[in-house]
Amino acid sequence: MEGEKEKGRTKRIAVFMAFGTKGDVYPIAAIAAAFATDQNGYDVAFITHSAHQNLSSHLAKKNIIFVPISSPPVLSSNGTDDKTGSPGLEFSEQKTIIAKEQRKECCLAVERLFGDDPCLEGDFIGINFFALEGWSLAELFHVRCIVLAPYVVPYSAPSFFEHYFRKELPLLYKYLQEAPADKVCWKDVIHWMWPLFSDNWESWRSEDLNLSPYPFTDPVTGLPTWHDRPPSPLLLYGFSKEIVECPDYWPSNIRVCGFWFLPIEWQFSCQECGQISTLLSTRHLNSDDMCPAHAELQYFLRTPLSRPPIFIGLSSIGSMGLMRNPRAFLQVVRTVLEVTCHRFILFTAGYEPLDAAVQEVAHEASSISKQRWSVQKGLSLFDSRLFCFSGLYVRLCWINSIGQRKCFGLELLQNH
Repeated sequence: MEGEKEKGRTKRIAVFMAFGTKGDVYPIAAIAAAFATDQNGYDVAFITHSAHQNLSSHLAKKNIIFVPISSPPVLSSNGTDDKTGSPGLEFSEQKTIIAKEQRKECCLAVERLFGDDPCLEGDFIGINFFALEGWSLAELFHVRCIVLAPYVVPYSAPSFFEHYFRKELPLLYKYLQEAPADKVCWKDVIHWMWPLFSDNWESWRSEDLNLSPYPFTDPVTGLPTWHDRPPSPLLLYGFSKEIVECPDYWPSNIRVCGFWFLPIEWQFSCQECGQISTLLSTRHLNSDDMCPAHAELQYFLRTPLSRPPIFIGLSSIGSMGLMRNPRAFLQVVRTVLEVTCHRFILFTAGYEPLDAAVQEVAHEASSISKQRWSVQKGLSLFDSRLFCFSGLYVRLCWINSIGQRKCFGLELLQNH
């Protein structure tokens, strides 16, 4: 992307920036991959946590530069973060240190990507709701910022926010309230932009980026930019209007695009199962068996067919420190099994205390010696009615007698 300095670059740049867990990041990566495939006139980069490094090989196939950031996807309120080097730090202090380093790394990354060349019309930075750094960096580099989200904004402004805003920034409040419908206005702020007006971002913008403390204000006078009313930011939602109603009070530039599904080859934590799926889809394989390591999982899902299992997905609950007692959780599941005829499949999302609890329960039941696999490959508990699997995501399909591909019933993305 650096190009020849004397000539300047000729290709536009699209930088996608997404932070959070897999469920927050992977759909944005899928959009980036689709964009890179469709738009040959762009150099595309994807900025996210280094913990999502496994995306890099998929993105590289689309000629997308993967830019890792060292911050963790989640920070447990119960634990400590090794990156701070200070296990005694309070949770709020850890968050502050990590956020500061993340912003610094993002700024350096975007600076390297855009270089010293003037921006081109069409350059943009696309962010998710957990990558608000991108808004200020887009302002710094004079490029457009768009927002992409696979779900409705997951937070709302505090009840006192509007009163406080009107009191502290009366001219900016008037600027936003009086804006035409197609320009950035109060609806945008109250829907998703309100965190950008908090102290959390004010100091970074003014001290590190030399921007005005608040968006849409002059960096010298601090007054609203009455002469420059930018358009309402484009916000793309990755869900269906049939599922989520779009009320009239939403900003004018929101677009509901339908669900964003990952490419099939991204949906496997097991490379061998992924290869089998590719052969099935291209009709180069007639058997729908999974790889030997996941044969137990396939057997559990298929037997008996009259009682398909109920899925239990914990997402990031464990890594965020919200599961205090994994043994008690397993006991609750056991109690439910005793009073019902259901079967369950539990994805532990790789949460080590829960994996350990599963192993302990299996050992206490004297069944561990009979188990062929560890919890990483699957363990059956409670009379084989609970199957515990540590994989992050898996896709299972089956082929009927005439070779038509059908969904077997489990196509899940775990946002660990």
